[in-house]
Amino acid sequence: MRFTLFVFIALIGLSSCTEFTKVQKSTDYDYKLRMADKYYVNKKYNYAQQLYEELFPLLKGQPQFEDVFYKFAYCSYYLKDWLQAENLFKQFTEVFPTSPRAEEMEYMRAYTYYRQSPKQDLDQTNTQKTIGLMQTFINTHPGSPRIKEATQIIDLCRVKLELKEAKSAELYYTLGHYRASAIAFTSLMNDFPDSEKSEDYKLQVIKSYYQFALNSVDDKKAGRFEQVVNECNEFNDRFPESTLLKEVERYQNLSQNNIKAIQNEQVKKTN
Repeated sequence: MRFTLFVFIALIGLSSCTEFTKVQKSTDYDYKLRMADKYYVNKKYNYAQQLYEELFPLLKGQPQFEDVFYKFAYCSYYLKDWLQAENLFKQFTEVFPTSPRAEEMEYMRAYTYYRQSPKQDLDQTNTQKTIGLMQTFINTHPGSPRIKEATQIIDLCRVKLELKEAKSAELYYTLGHYRASAIAFTSLMNDFPDSEKSEDYKLQVIKSYYQFALNSVDDKKAGRFEQVVNECNEFNDRFPESTLLKEVERYQNLSQNNIKAIQNEQVKKTN
């Protein structure tokens, strides 16, 4: 039964290949175009793409050229050839800037970059490009029905970038690079000022600077504990209703006690 099914599928594939070869060899370009459109509708994008590519130079300047260009671009997209698809979407808007489809092509160009956006721990160049292109789309097409989706994609990309940056900051802390950790968490807060985790990031700044002060040479400890106190004061001003206030207060008291101890030691040395 399985062998029979395998043979049946193989015969269908062979028949399809034979048909495509005949179409490809045909010199009837209207027929080729009809078959390319048929393959496109039936989602046989590899066949459609090859035929559209052959017809490209022949149809330039013809009424059908825009439609062929449009479908040719989507063939690359559906075949997941993202680089080629992005390039074709871009070219479409340049060749047909006044086309009713130009807006769609601009959006799809940005969306193709989104499809290339990798996991958060990898290079996020395509994620950054997605944000830039989607924002440009929103700015240039304020009435577009695609704005809601474009905004959602920007938000998703920003979450990914935030997570990547947060993990880098956490790694600094884990490795004991406390000053680098404090700077990284501060940068994280500046880059994502509306983040729901801003309070947590600020607490991490405080903890990082505290550990940095604790592990410093004696003559620099007092100034660095003072920095912790300043960070705690900033936290209290910025997040007066935070559930983390007790934890912040603990670091503030520890730092102030350390400062007093250092000052008392200095007084003893002078007497």
